[in-house]
Amino acid sequence: MPYVNIQITSGASREQKAQLVREVTDSLVRVLGKNPEHTHVVIQEIDEENWGYAGLLTDEWKKSRGG
Repeated sequence: MPYVNIQITSGASREQKAQLVREVTDSLVRVLGKNPEHTHVVIQEIDEENWGYAGLLTDEWKKSRGG
């Protein structure tokens, strides 16, 4: 039973998340022959202030890059 955990910063649309679930499931079926009915995909959205990158919180890092 495959279990895939995808962690992303907040902001993805419902449609984007649905596409991720579909495509990850399809990849597991195609590459490993896994049964899609036994495949679990969990998407965890994490606020940028709770995610660190390059020694900074992600929201601070984005600000420093002009984003």
